Amino acid sequence: MSLQNSADLSRAATESRGLSMDAVAACHSGHLGLPLGAAEIGAVLFGNFLRQNPAEPLWLNRDRFVLSAGHGSMFIYSWLHLSGYNLPLEELKAFRKLHSKTPGHPEFGETPGVEATTGPLGQGTGNIVGMAVAAKMAAAHFNTAEHQIFDHMIVGLAGDGCLQEGISHEAASFAGRFGLDNLIMLYDSNDVTLDAMASKTQNEDTAKRYEAANWEVFKVAQGNELAPIAAALDQARASKNGKPKLIICKTTIAKGIPEVQGTSKGHGEAGVKFIDAARTALGLPAEKFYVSPATRAFFAERQKQQAAAYAQWQKTFQAWSQANPAKAKLLSEAQAGRHGSVESLLAAVPEFGKNALATRVSGETCLNAVAKASPLVVSGSADLHGSTKNYLKDLGDFDLATPQGRNLYFGIREHVMGAILNGMAYHGIFKGSGATFLTFSDYLRPSIRVAALAKLQTFYIFTHDSIGVGEDGPTHQPVETVSALRCIPNLDVIRPADAEETAAAFALAVARQDGPVALILSRQNVPSLDSIPVATRRQGTLKGAYIARRETSALTHILLGTGSELQLALSAAEELGSGVRVVSVPSMEIFARQPKAYQEEVLPSSCTKRVSIEAGVTISWGRFVGTAGKAIGTDRFGLSAPGDVVMREMGITKEAVVAAAKSL
Repeated sequence: MSLQNSADLSRAATESRGLSMDAVAACHSGHLGLPLGAAEIGAVLFGNFLRQNPAEPLWLNRDRFVLSAGHGSMFIYSWLHLSGYNLPLEELKAFRKLHSKTPGHPEFGETPGVEATTGPLGQGTGNIVGMAVAAKMAAAHFNTAEHQIFDHMIVGLAGDGCLQEGISHEAASFAGRFGLDNLIMLYDSNDVTLDAMASKTQNEDTAKRYEAANWEVFKVAQGNELAPIAAALDQARASKNGKPKLIICKTTIAKGIPEVQGTSKGHGEAGVKFIDAARTALGLPAEKFYVSPATRAFFAERQKQQAAAYAQWQKTFQAWSQANPAKAKLLSEAQAGRHGSVESLLAAVPEFGKNALATRVSGETCLNAVAKASPLVVSGSADLHGSTKNYLKDLGDFDLATPQGRNLYFGIREHVMGAILNGMAYHGIFKGSGATFLTFSDYLRPSIRVAALAKLQTFYIFTHDSIGVGEDGPTHQPVETVSALRCIPNLDVIRPADAEETAAAFALAVARQDGPVALILSRQNVPSLDSIPVATRRQGTLKGAYIARRETSALTHILLGTGSELQLALSAAEELGSGVRVVSVPSMEIFARQPKAYQEEVLPSSCTKRVSIEAGVTISWGRFVGTAGKAIGTDRFGLSAPGDVVMREMGITKEAVVAAAKSL
């Protein structure tokens, strides 16, 4: 770094501290520790290092910055404001207020310049890995010998809390193995956690830990001095040795408030009562939320430089677009969040005909078909490709030498698989998916929740979906898991009953633009439901629920089923007679979004004699069967025995449906 601007950066760091103090004091809550302790890191990043253009916050080739330690949100808000993003001073004054663009933790899509929803500690350490994977893939898929349109870096800032969370270990291991040398993570090492000094709960050598995971480690002993931070960042950007970079910055938490700095009290808002004296000591005027004309002028000049760099890149991009119209169209569609319409994706999957395939097996056919129709679909598995059946044939594996590969090997790292998929979705080009057994979905549930909250485009392939798994026993037989996933707002859970419903499920997963999708697939074979026309199964699944068997006399009962249990409802209806309707419910969430008229058409309120069947806990079904109906399932854990034996033992049978219907 040229030290010609060190005075400007030092002044900006001081003023960023003032903004953070004033914002936390104004709302009487928040975290002062990181924004004050890492102010010099922010000054170097936003005042010198990051290749961004605040006037074009979604520039494709921008460096991405993620604040993993999201509780320190005033850090990123102050620097976005100072560096020229559309985050006016009024928004800083409204910190943590209703409908402001400065919520308590950064939220993707709410604040210009915020690249990821962070708050759950450690998530950002996985998100930046996903972004780095996507950046490598983007360069491999779109750069040409004549035009390089992607060469950006991914930068994160994490604290002790992020690195203590187990997900950070998974992230470090994955990033090191796959040589993500476009990734830089700064570690705000201030020796403090919320409750106590960090030594109370950790004594590991973080540098050795990351070196063992194949990271290049830089140590900045003076993390509150500009020059060494800048030097480390410059070296990290220049180093292309197949290793991600960790920069350990020894900082002082809450620096600038002597009464709490360097202690656990500096983490939150305990220093608020001392800020007037602190501001004076820092040389700030009495005016709150103060930014000097000199700092405004410095960043105005920097914005001109950033705009010029962006304009130069735009020339390259335009030349690339003209030379590569097909690639340009594909990239434009991806930027808009479009990876194919439901109709076109569904048409890409041939009809299956009569079969008896497990839905994980028919899912393999479906996934490969939609991946060929949608060239930016990426698939990965947590060391279970042979079981989850989600390997993309002939499309290569992502690795150091083959970044164009569309198969990801996540290893046995379910949680970071979820966070990496989120990072890829934040990056905004690829449609990522990941697979594991359904019973292990809880290992990545925090990432799924954030994906739903942030409306991310990603999907999950969860196989071995019920007690029908059989001999592996209760640990591998999910009973509560599907219902638990259905509890997450904005997550579409789809449990198809046969191959044709599975085809529609995969089309929905790839086409959805406003949130994630969980596909719930069987290990055991299920028959094709040939009594239902193919078009009815496919189109009905697109609506979440549909009439699978229509009554031929006055309606007396409605039987509802999903997944491998729909066949039992259909068999029961044949025995019960002509007045019985069967409704397939592959997705409760999608059905709930249908017009009320359609919901009433499928489930007329006049018929209260209803029975549902699913090989899991019954709590999900109350909304459909009501107080007058019955839900057949299991509200206990499973057994170790062949799948059909377990089903019979636990009462998931046609006979149980018939008996329940007759008892109403």
